[in-house]
Amino acid sequence: MSRLYGSIEPSVIDEDMLQKAIEEQGPKDEAGRIAKAEGIDFKDVLSLRLDFRNILKIDNLWQLINLTKLQLDNNIIEKMEGLDMLVNLVWLDLSFNNIEIIEGLDSLVNLEDLSLYSNRISQIENMTALKKLQVLSLGNNNLTSLNGLVYLRSFKDLRTLSLAGNPISENEDYKMLVAAHLPDLVYLDFRMLDETTKEIAAEKYQDSIDDIKRNERMLQIKLEKELEKKRELEAHKVAFVEYLNGSFFFESMYTEDVEGRRLAFMPGVADMLEDYKTTCTKICQSIFEFGINHHEKREAEIMIFNECLQEAIDENQQLGVQKIRKIEEKTNELFIEVQTISDNEILVAKIEQYNIDVAQMKEMLMTLEIQLVDQLEDIIKEFERNVSDLAVTFIEIVQGYMAQIRDLENQHNEKLLEIAIHTLEKIGKGVVDEDMPDDVRIMLFVDKDTVINAVGASHDIHLLKIDNREDEMLTKINSWASNLIEKGQKDELERNRKRVREIDAYIDHLIEDVEDLELPEPM
Repeated sequence: MSRLYGSIEPSVIDEDMLQKAIEEQGPKDEAGRIAKAEGIDFKDVLSLRLDFRNILKIDNLWQLINLTKLQLDNNIIEKMEGLDMLVNLVWLDLSFNNIEIIEGLDSLVNLEDLSLYSNRISQIENMTALKKLQVLSLGNNNLTSLNGLVYLRSFKDLRTLSLAGNPISENEDYKMLVAAHLPDLVYLDFRMLDETTKEIAAEKYQDSIDDIKRNERMLQIKLEKELEKKRELEAHKVAFVEYLNGSFFFESMYTEDVEGRRLAFMPGVADMLEDYKTTCTKICQSIFEFGINHHEKREAEIMIFNECLQEAIDENQQLGVQKIRKIEEKTNELFIEVQTISDNEILVAKIEQYNIDVAQMKEMLMTLEIQLVDQLEDIIKEFERNVSDLAVTFIEIVQGYMAQIRDLENQHNEKLLEIAIHTLEKIGKGVVDEDMPDDVRIMLFVDKDTVINAVGASHDIHLLKIDNREDEMLTKINSWASNLIEKGQKDELERNRKRVREIDAYIDHLIEDVEDLELPEPM
């Protein structure tokens, strides 16, 4: 169903179209004239209509980042695209277009009302991100499957749904099916679903709905487990020991080790590998447990540091507040005296004394700030020492454990080479192990150099894996320490500058208030 009107050419959304539409729909009269003269910032536009414009492609909307309502109905749009930046969109109308697939909505997490009425859509999909969806219009499309109703069950806030005009709505039990699958729905095809209908539908389709609920519970349990695993992995990553709580690291050494996997077919290697795996996994587990405990110590150190900083700042501010209260009392006294004392000479003398008091106040506040800077500097230096000590401890322990894995690999390599040469000698004498695949024997056991090279290649891969994992952990702990130290210094510098600006602004305010005083005319 084409929506080309006469001989009008399809259009795209460009800046001129946007500017014109915004001006047409913006303020009118004098406000509109001013807005047009000064120019309208696209970031200020909250609502926009682009209907009946023969638009073929959605484009160039990225500047409208604060848009909450967008009307693109009655065009010839074929693809849902170009909406990624409209993260604040609440209301979207794409009805009466030529859209076949629901897509491009992943960033529209605030969308509450979506109209896709009268398009060519055959499947309800790709809407998972729309957790806030309340109103969905999909009438007059090509929906045929009940699976869409099951999919819509995940939208817990959905209250209004339109499906009329789809093949699915021709089912004689259509209304009952929708009511049974979506018990929280209030309006279907612009009519309220009464409670009686919902009760009858629930009873009629109880068995199938129970099956759906069971599947949903199983899926929810699965998702929760996956989420828990993800949270655990993130916790392990911040401790720099991810994938060390098990045999993951050992297995990773053989992921790209083609020669090692072939050599594993030699007699006695399988048992040797199992011993290697067991010991390596124990060492990795030790690294993991140490890393988790060390991370807790790091977090505790940061917490203590922040508490000490805040305590020092609070104490200093309390002293400053006490001094500020005194000058404010003098300020109030001066303002009262200006109203009551008529002798200019006395008032001038009092103002001069007040200015002296303000200057002394500034000096006292600056002195307090200098004292605080010195106090915080000591706290920060101690924190830096502790952070550096923690990093050194982490490095030493990790290096010790990785050295054990490296020694284990060297021992394994020596034994593997002995077995490989012995196996080559047996093959040379015509003794063939029937469990060894022919392709392994043909590829590896040609001559001594080939066997030695294969064992060496496997060994090199393992050592590289060990070195890289060690370097990764050491790099992360060093980055943690340096970033934390740098942040502490930067935050304190910014705090000090802000405090000095606050003191200057406050003193200037006091002086300006006195300068603005109107003294009585001399008699």
